[in-house]
Amino acid sequence: MTLKYLTGYAPELIAQVQRAIDAGELGPSLARRYPEPHEVRTDRALYDYVGELRAQYLRNAAPLSKVAYDNKLKVIQHALGTHTTVSRVQGNKLKAKREIRVASLFKEAPAPFLRMIVVHELAHLKEREHDKAFYALCTHMEPAYHQLEFDVRLWLTAMELEAPTG
Repeated sequence: MTLKYLTGYAPELIAQVQRAIDAGELGPSLARRYPEPHEVRTDRALYDYVGELRAQYLRNAAPLSKVAYDNKLKVIQHALGTHTTVSRVQGNKLKAKREIRVASLFKEAPAPFLRMIVVHELAHLKEREHDKAFYALCTHMEPAYHQLEFDVRLWLTAMELEAPTG
């Protein structure tokens, strides 16, 4: 099996993950490590959750007009969340509406994983590219960002392994 969520990681690390998969330990070890689900189940709750993080870390960032879970985001296309800016002309002014959408599968994710996705999308309000400044902002908002990003990839791998084939 190709571990598509882990491409780009060191071969030794991928081998370690493969051993955990072979031993049937990947899913159970993640469940032990991240036992707590979150309570952010609705779009309104997600909007409030994102708003609190934005107010804490990005007070000067542009306001968000919409935050929602999105059933159409497909992990296959490597989109766990999206941020968009839609510009509209209103009279003689250009108005920008910013939105964050989070893949619906994160309704069932452990709380730290939802936070990692939200932090990632919020960072895009300030930094467009995945560069050093972007990741510095992510780790400012969530010090364990890089570990959580890796663990989300492990979680996605475990979910795919547990999914019924057909």
